[in-house]
Amino acid sequence: MFSKLINEKQKSAQYMIDEITHICKDMPKRAPGSEGEKIACEYMADVLKNDCGCEKVSVESFKENPNAFFGWIYITATCALISYILYFFVPLAAVLVTLFGFAVMFAQFGFYKKVVDFLFPAATGHNVTAVKKCKGEVKARIFYNGHPDAVWNLPFHNKWGGAAYEGHIIIAVGGALISLVFHILATIKVGATAQVATPELYGWLYYAGFAILVFAPFIFGLYFMWDERTIVDGANDNLSGCYMGIAILKAMKDEGIELENVEVGVILSGSEEAGLRGAKAWAEAHKEEYQDGIPTWIIGYDTIREPEYLYVNYRDLNGTVKMDKEVGDAFLNAAKELDIQCQASIVPPFGGATDPAAFKQAGFTTCGVTGMNHTIQTYYHTMRDTYDNMSEQALADCYAISVKVLDNFNKKFSD
Repeated sequence: MFSKLINEKQKSAQYMIDEITHICKDMPKRAPGSEGEKIACEYMADVLKNDCGCEKVSVESFKENPNAFFGWIYITATCALISYILYFFVPLAAVLVTLFGFAVMFAQFGFYKKVVDFLFPAATGHNVTAVKKCKGEVKARIFYNGHPDAVWNLPFHNKWGGAAYEGHIIIAVGGALISLVFHILATIKVGATAQVATPELYGWLYYAGFAILVFAPFIFGLYFMWDERTIVDGANDNLSGCYMGIAILKAMKDEGIELENVEVGVILSGSEEAGLRGAKAWAEAHKEEYQDGIPTWIIGYDTIREPEYLYVNYRDLNGTVKMDKEVGDAFLNAAKELDIQCQASIVPPFGGATDPAAFKQAGFTTCGVTGMNHTIQTYYHTMRDTYDNMSEQALADCYAISVKVLDNFNKKFSD
């Protein structure tokens, strides 16, 4: 039943590229919580309803503070810089301020928590849920997921490349850690009382305090690591993920394929680039609806760009969240059946996260698929992520595997 869809994978890939080109060229930029994100969601919702035959389609809003996800950088960098001053007066305060900055960093970026969100302007994000119903009794469901928003440009990476971008961060964070060590040593030497530093009081630590100032410019540079006024096109990251499920449903409608016992749906979870905020909101809104005892899988896609780096990620959110092996294995096995290259991997520490991490934390059965080398690429979060810098082969391969997963999933639950 699905063999023709798989054989025509290039046709579906070209459909994806054409649609993504239209969104990038003809619609506003899609920053998290922006009007552009809403317009794109509404457009794709119409496509799912009119071109894909989904009987149930909804555009849902949620409240968020999108700038908080990168905004923690301001807080952490400011704490680190203030600590350099406190070092010469109250070293214990320097320790505490630095630790507070790192705590904010780990909470907001390390675990995607909403610790300082309230400090940033509120906005309204949007999700889309679309379901193609089955003809008979619902015995299982499968959702394909992608995020419609696009990220803020990273100027350092955009201008000087990934090595300079990552090197800057490593030096800044490493410098703050080294400084913290000296703050602690100074605290041990002079105690908790406030005293103006002198060579006699601090000893060699007095001169070390000036030496570690070499890191201050790098820490100050963190203020300019992202440009909230400039939004990338986000063709690969992540309209490619959005259109994976849309293309499958469209091809099914074009071929008149209707399943007996399996519902097929698409989740477009907005504001992923703001810390998985749309996926978290979707999971909260639909936990009772889709955690009803009926087997429900969510396969999330992010940045399907490089066919040689098509990965099933068994861990997500900086490697801290374990994904569902059943879903990941199903994708890998489907790839083997089609003799398409696909590997097991993880979203590594400091690699960020994809929306399936939020679904998994909420109790859904899920796994994530990415198509990008985990070493930072030139188009990743830069102005090079354009509709004319996509890979038809990567889209076609991922699409074919995804159709085969659906084929196998359908056979498992068919009468």
